[in-house]
Order: sequence, then C-alpha cells, then structure tokens
Amino acid sequence: MSEPIIICRDVHKWFGNFHAVRGIDMQVEKGEVVVIFGPSGSGKSTFIRTINRLEEHQRGQIIVDGIELTHDVRNIAAIRSEIGMVFQQFNLFPHLSVLSNVTMAPIWVRKWPKQKAEEVAMEILTRVGIPEQAEKYPGQLSGGQQQRVAIARALAMQPKIMLFDEPTSALDPEMIKEVLDVMTELARSGMTMLVVTHEMGFARAVANRMYFFDEGLVVESGTPDDIFKNPQEDRTKLFLSQILSH
Repeated sequence: MSEPIIICRDVHKWFGNFHAVRGIDMQVEKGEVVVIFGPSGSGKSTFIRTINRLEEHQRGQIIVDGIELTHDVRNIAAIRSEIGMVFQQFNLFPHLSVLSNVTMAPIWVRKWPKQKAEEVAMEILTRVGIPEQAEKYPGQLSGGQQQRVAIARALAMQPKIMLFDEPTSALDPEMIKEVLDVMTELARSGMTMLVVTHEMGFARAVANRMYFFDEGLVVESGTPDDIFKNPQEDRTKLFLSQILSH
C-alpha cells in the first residue's frame, strides 16, 4: 500500500474558547472519495478547511501528499497548489467571463501561456457540461451553472485532491442534480475527494467511506453500507432518520 495522500492525526481547532474540532483522525488513500456529514455546527466545514490551511489547526498533524502543514509558508503554498476547493458560495469573479475565471489561476500561478490555459479550460468546461457558456459572465448563469464553473476553475489547476464544502447547499433543488452529476463523474475518474454534504444519495452511490461528525468529533465512520444499513451509534441513527425522512 502506498502512503495515504491525506493523513490527519489528532487535529484540534479552537475559535477563542469554542473547541470546534476535537481530535480528528482520518487517512485518505489516493483515489478515495470520503463524505463527511453531520448536523450544522458539528465542525465539518472547519475541519475540511484545515486541510488547505484556510483554517489553522492548533494541535495535531496534517500531512498532504507527504508535506506536513506547518507555519512554513512554502509548505502551505505547495499543498494549496495540489488541492482544489469548491465552496457553498461560488466565489467567481463577476467582472470576468467564465473562461477568464477558469484560466486565471493557471496563467498566474502555473505560468501557462494563455492559449494552453484556454484549451485546457475549454476541455474542462466541456467535461462539466457548459462549454457554450465560456464567454458569458457569472451573473448570466444559473446557480447550478455557476457552481459547475467553480468546479471547472478548481480542476483547471490540475489538483491531486478536491475538497467540497457543501457545494449544493446554496442551490435550488432542480440544480442540485447537475452539480452532483459532475461530482460523480469526477469521483469515478479516480479523483481523491473529500466532500462535506447532506446529499445522502450521492454519498451512497459514490463514497468509499463516510464520517459522521457531531460536536467536533467523529462519532462514527464506515462504508456507506455500514452507515446506512447498520449504524452503531444512537446519534448516527437519529441524524440519518431525520435526514432520510425528508
């Protein structure tokens, strides 16, 4: 077995006196899809944001692709260049076209020539199903299309790992499927993915493993079969019964 691509050991995070993440242990193999779920305020988003240092963990160890996340700015930059992140809000530049949103980082960070960046961007926009939107501006697109642009923008940097922080929670119900379809295709292509989501159908279809967070702790983890068919913890059972009854 190769070394896991993400290793988290006893990761803690406080906001003042609030202990948001309380000793999370997790290892993710290359090509694995891990779904993190749980109630609001359970530390899911905070935890996933520590993996590319959008939040700083205060105790424990996080190692991504063999590099430990420390205060060393070079390490942080190296790790960020390997990780794509998609948020609840699309965070697109409203004054730039879709194509420019997608090509900006490869041109500035990877130092690609514009032509190469645009060719790769068009391939990725085709992959996420919106090549015809390349010249439009984000404000002219639906929420689902904007989120697919955000995914394309993250993929344009050719990351080894994709982090998704509740990528469908700001979308209207009819748009959720188009974004989940893109994420499913990405998972099946072998991308390593960490996904914070309430979309249990997606988790059941795509996840290799699931982690149930509550109050900053991992209450339970296992395969989708373990979690859906035979949850061990009462808190997991209660949460699933509430979320699956909707």
